[in-house]
Amino acid sequence: MRFTTVAGPWNDLKIKERSRKRSPKLDEFFEVNEGIESMRFDIPSGTTKCITEDIKTNAMTVGNYAVFYLNQGYPLPDSHRINVRVKSPNGNNYHISDEVESGRFAFTAGEGGGYTACFWAPHHTPATIDVELDWKTGVAAAKDDWTKVAKKGQLQVMEIELDKLYDTAILIHEEMFYLREREEEMQALNRATNSKMATFSFLSLILCLSVAGLQLWHLKTFFERKKLL
Repeated sequence: MRFTTVAGPWNDLKIKERSRKRSPKLDEFFEVNEGIESMRFDIPSGTTKCITEDIKTNAMTVGNYAVFYLNQGYPLPDSHRINVRVKSPNGNNYHISDEVESGRFAFTAGEGGGYTACFWAPHHTPATIDVELDWKTGVAAAKDDWTKVAKKGQLQVMEIELDKLYDTAILIHEEMFYLREREEEMQALNRATNSKMATFSFLSLILCLSVAGLQLWHLKTFFERKKLL
């Protein structure tokens, strides 16, 4: 997962806290497996912060987000609502929410690359908004989906376990092929870089030898003209 900086009023994203401790309100909202960590970050009002996650094609991804409000028991003020956009590497919108306190996005990636989730605090009232995000992809996202199916009682326990094992095997298989493709791309890049460096080194050597030859010729001509040789 990468944290990016954008132009204009968009600021660097910093993680304020990575913890398994959650407020009661967020415990009700986030249905996550124990051991999965979420992240919390600050958004000053009137600014935007983005998170980029590298997702391969046809991989499942699930994200839950919510505004963390310290004054529990009081209604959330309008200044603490956010706008959310999730876009693909080619700029296609996968999730849009405006003036929300919390939300969820889930989709299967139609293209591989960096998917960006941007959180914007539109109100300019001086305030700092804490946002908690739980973004999972691949096997972790599939497990989250399995948990919800089991809670709804749509399948028997044994069927769910078999589906989990089958989907896990497929996801791991696809992940291995994806990593192998990335490795081949890196090897091709290394070979191209080495070839360019070898060509550059050869040209540099020829240039140095040419300059040395010209210097020797110039010195020889100079000494002959001065009758020193």
